Amino acid sequence: MGFFDRLFGKKESQPAPVATHHAGTPRGISYDPTLIERLKGDHEDLVALYQRIGTLLEAGQFGDIRSELVNFKTRFEAHILTENVRFYVYLEQNLPDAHDMELMRDFRREMNTIARGVVDFVKKYQFAAFDATVREQFVNDYGAVGALLAQRIEREESNLYPLYQSA
Repeated sequence: MGFFDRLFGKKESQPAPVATHHAGTPRGISYDPTLIERLKGDHEDLVALYQRIGTLLEAGQFGDIRSELVNFKTRFEAHILTENVRFYVYLEQNLPDAHDMELMRDFRREMNTIARGVVDFVKKYQFAAFDATVREQFVNDYGAVGALLAQRIEREESNLYPLYQSA
């Protein structure tokens, strides 16, 4: 009980029961029948945000690009977190085939590399003064990152997501 609670005579409440995990009981990620559709929805949202950055670039609205980059990065990181915690962990627990397991691990390593690249891209430009040189670099980097993301999304949805099935 805190100082102000004691000062104003608030009665001490009973602590909430704490969930316990018994040793030997496996704890894991359960199958979520909506996960793949949500991840694909994230992809659509990320593509739309990325295209918005391109629209701002074409319009020369470089001040607005900075905030959209941060917005994109935030949504991208949330998507990666969901994939890492809900998708990849579930697959690691449930894939019976060694080939599929290796495919999944390769995708995960590749995605972590891409994620670092996206974050570095955003950090490079989120506070940049968009002079002529920076604009030219941004155009090149924007195109390269966009192509990489588009290719990755297509491969995830066609090759990796089908591995996610109820155990």
